[in-house]
Amino acid sequence: MSDIITLVCQECKQRNYTSTKNKKNTPDKIELSKYCRFCRKHTAHKESK
Repeated sequence: MSDIITLVCQECKQRNYTSTKNKKNTPDKIELSKYCRFCRKHTAHKESK
């Protein structure tokens, strides 16, 4: 049931992280605060395809 998702920085639009999630338990898109090495700061990262 777990699918691989990609997390994208909301400022520079770089794909920085991959993760897994169970789409049955969390059908909404995930948004986390992660470190972006391109922006060199913590930014919001949102799930994309």
